[in-house]
Amino acid sequence: MKKVLMTLMAVGLAGCGQPDRFDGRSGSVSRAAPMASGPISSACMASDRKSRSRALCGCIQAAADQTLNPSDQRRAAAFYRDPHKAQEIRQSDRGRDESFWKAYRAYGERAERLCR
Repeated sequence: MKKVLMTLMAVGLAGCGQPDRFDGRSGSVSRAAPMASGPISSACMASDRKSRSRALCGCIQAAADQTLNPSDQRRAAAFYRDPHKAQEIRQSDRGRDESFWKAYRAYGERAERLCR
């Protein structure tokens, strides 16, 4: 009985060991991109970028929700209207701007991973 139980547990755990089985490449089960609404999603949809879509803008908002606080999200949303603001903040020596830029870069990396 003990051997049977151990075998069943091993088989069950082995089935969980495929880290990429839901990545959509196998054709079986695909993982949907997350969706959210907020200031970045709104700014994205209002932009003139050709690649914008409700799905893409919602996905990058979801990434923002995971990495940026609401104040930083509003600040980042302004980059859609004035991209030069991003350059000014990136080059700033102020501590607040430096900490914002680190969080903004983390947000960008997360959005790239989530919203492909």
